[in-house]
Amino acid sequence: MKVNLYSRVPFRATGVAAALALVFSGFAQAAEISAAEAKALKAKVNEQAKRMEALKKQLADTDARLQKIQQALGVEVPATTVAAATPAKGKEPPPAQVAQAPKAAPVAQAAAAQPPATVGESRPERVQQVAQIFEQPGVLTPAGQFSFETGLQYSYSSSNRVSLVGYTIIPAITIGLIDVREVRRNSTVANFTGRWGVTNRMELEAKIPYVYRSDDQLTRPLNIGAGRDDLFNSTGQGIGDVEATARYQFNETSVDKPVYVGSLRFKSRTGKDPFEVVTETTQAPELITNRMETELPTGSGFYTIQPGLTVLYPTDPAVFFGGINYQFNLSRSGVTMNTTQGPVYLGEVDAGDVFGFNFGMGLALNEKSSFSLGYDGASVGKTKMNGQDAINSSRIQLGTLMLGYSQRLTPSTSLGLTVGVGVTRDTPDVTLGLRVPISF
Repeated sequence: MKVNLYSRVPFRATGVAAALALVFSGFAQAAEISAAEAKALKAKVNEQAKRMEALKKQLADTDARLQKIQQALGVEVPATTVAAATPAKGKEPPPAQVAQAPKAAPVAQAAAAQPPATVGESRPERVQQVAQIFEQPGVLTPAGQFSFETGLQYSYSSSNRVSLVGYTIIPAITIGLIDVREVRRNSTVANFTGRWGVTNRMELEAKIPYVYRSDDQLTRPLNIGAGRDDLFNSTGQGIGDVEATARYQFNETSVDKPVYVGSLRFKSRTGKDPFEVVTETTQAPELITNRMETELPTGSGFYTIQPGLTVLYPTDPAVFFGGINYQFNLSRSGVTMNTTQGPVYLGEVDAGDVFGFNFGMGLALNEKSSFSLGYDGASVGKTKMNGQDAINSSRIQLGTLMLGYSQRLTPSTSLGLTVGVGVTRDTPDVTLGLRVPISF
């Protein structure tokens, strides 16, 4: 059979055309897919750009807060570098920055979600809370800031003593008065304290106390045949000795480094002193060892200058602290005691100086509450009269075990509770304290 080759050419041409059509159709589909992917990628880039702008804003807010905290507390806080996470204008961020941005987001959000007091509280604020079981705070008031503190302190003590007023002619026989006495003392002091931050490392403090005291004395003179106890009650109330204190922080607060705070305290004689009140005596005026005060004093009767040094060592979550101080009691001349038997001239009276120390630790329970445990001790020197040791004067050792709890109520207000237990004979049996500092 003879085949006409030329009759098949159109069919061949048609097949080639069909093949070419299929090829070009595939190219067109590929072009369409590439455009869709490009559109999706563009949308993702725009979304990433919006996220980067949000991150930049969050980091900028965090830097501003950290700078404010640094200025207020005088703490060296490393600022977050916004420029490192911000691409240059007109340039796309490198792949490494885009990949790291989502990792940094939770950190920035966590920092931005916390209030300024909490962010700066990681070290110095905890120091302030745990150190308030003693008289001075752990960190100073920021520059230009004023804080007012109201406090209430109650103490109770009891003691038994036997007083021998007379002379012995033979062993076991005393001519004179033998007095057995039980003394119960209650003291309540309301303190009103104001603090002003001169600089970030220096503050001034003024304290005005109002004192209410009550003493109950049970006496039974044995040598006069008394068959029952006599109760003698005396009270006293009024303004106590006004105090003024200056504190200076020698170094800046930093992580895992001790902080040194020096203080200088001055106490006046605004309260009624022991020599002004009338003292009831049962013997000659020259024998004033056995006496009972008809009105209790509200002051010490001596001007006082007290330098001190406090050291705080923060180690998260605990803070260790300790301090020493020395109280100089300025002597008085021409002192006269008022008694029911008449005035008694004492001359020059020099109250014994006091060496004090304290130490302890605090533990932050959470960002708002903390617990403190410490020991407060003091050694009181002998009182001298006219250059000689006063009658029955001896060195006194005082020691108190302190427990404290602090709770932040608001960003500017906190509540502090303290309990003191006396561990020596001359220390009050129990001491309760309540403090409410408010910052403005």
